[in-house]
Amino acid sequence: MEQNLSLQGIVLSAMPVGEYDKRLSILTKERGKISAFARGARRPKSQLLAASNPFAFGTFEVYQGRDAYTLHRADIDTYFTEVTGDMDALWYGYYFLESAEYFGLENADEHLRMVLLYMALRALSKGRMQRRQIRLAFDFKTLVINGDYPNVFACGFCGSEEELSFYSAGHRACVCAKCKAKDRVTPVSPSALYTLQFIAAADVSKLFSFQLTEDVEREVSDIIRAYYRRYVKHEFNSEAFLESN
Repeated sequence: MEQNLSLQGIVLSAMPVGEYDKRLSILTKERGKISAFARGARRPKSQLLAASNPFAFGTFEVYQGRDAYTLHRADIDTYFTEVTGDMDALWYGYYFLESAEYFGLENADEHLRMVLLYMALRALSKGRMQRRQIRLAFDFKTLVINGDYPNVFACGFCGSEEELSFYSAGHRACVCAKCKAKDRVTPVSPSALYTLQFIAAADVSKLFSFQLTEDVEREVSDIIRAYYRRYVKHEFNSEAFLESN
């Protein structure tokens, strides 16, 4: 027996199915990541035409069947047109969607991930924060939400919270001056350390509110990118474009 549900979410991707339908991946507040069929969504006069595209954020009314969800109607709050209308911003937006789809879990509490995605797209729309820095904040906060991220608050060897002047990629933690000889480490500046700590601890709704110098941005980026390459080991389709800019 089908159950009618109202879910708040963002469309992550849309795939054509058959002649007129679509299969959507939606990150929702209540059910985590779900797949939903939008029947007839590719017909020119379909009420689901616009709502069944990536970036659509709003309330989705779905039927939960035995094996899948079916989208019945949608009340869209925003399509993030400022993002979709700017090619450079669009690639960043697609990267955020890809990340949320890759890490998002089904039938799980993904409220924080959905808010992070929404706020990142909103930051892109406003254009007040540099896009590369929006990505840094998004990527590191994603690791925090996953529960698997570098320890930037205490030395990975002795637990000291003082003199955290180094970082160990292999140990996935900051290292204090007294323990720096215990592993291969690289220096980390106070500004870069503070930035990582801020991203890790800040409320998601207040995350996209800083500006970094080029040197600090590069330092933070090197730590985050190295972590993704070593421990996440997944390349997103949109990354090639982002890395070339």
